[in-house]
Amino acid sequence: MTKTITGLFDNYTDATNTVRDLESIGISHSDISIVAHDGDHMQTRSGDATSDHIVHGVNADGDVSRGASTGAAIGSVGGLLAGLGLLAIPGLGPIVAAGWLVATVAGAGIGAAGGAATGGIVGALKHAGHSDDEANVYAEGLRRGGTLVSARVPDETVSKAEEVLKRHKSVDAATRGMDYRNGGWERFDEKAPPYKVDQVAMERNALDEPARLN
Repeated sequence: MTKTITGLFDNYTDATNTVRDLESIGISHSDISIVAHDGDHMQTRSGDATSDHIVHGVNADGDVSRGASTGAAIGSVGGLLAGLGLLAIPGLGPIVAAGWLVATVAGAGIGAAGGAATGGIVGALKHAGHSDDEANVYAEGLRRGGTLVSARVPDETVSKAEEVLKRHKSVDAATRGMDYRNGGWERFDEKAPPYKVDQVAMERNALDEPARLN
């Protein structure tokens, strides 16, 4: 049997280090997914978040099937990270992503009409085994500039995998959800406008403020 574990990361580097460490404990890259807000990455494009030249299809492995890879942007990569590319998901705008979760969002690995991913990120997370509340918090975390790493892990490896996520500072979904609700948030809305780069920066500054005060 396997269990899906997911971590939300405020720092993209922590997320990519998590992917590498999960692979190092024997989890196949085909069982790992990474989905990141594009605010930290390929910002050489022109136009707004819905420009059609950054919206690409996804193959059955969750690899973006067209467009430039982000491999050069993050250094020497292999495994899952070698398949990173850009696509768009409703409510999130442009994301950097690879893996089985991306294929699920895009519709069982088949690129949607026009190249855009039409499946819902919340539905994909719930299908993977997360509660409705967790799925909504994770999706909102993505919208606000975070990165998700999800892995399908054999039962005997779950504790090791969870330790990897904890070591790389994954966010507790319940705590983050409470923080969002204290600000008036209720649930992820895929019709809400995606966060822009300056909004992501403001969100991260707000998250860092308590740490600076302690």
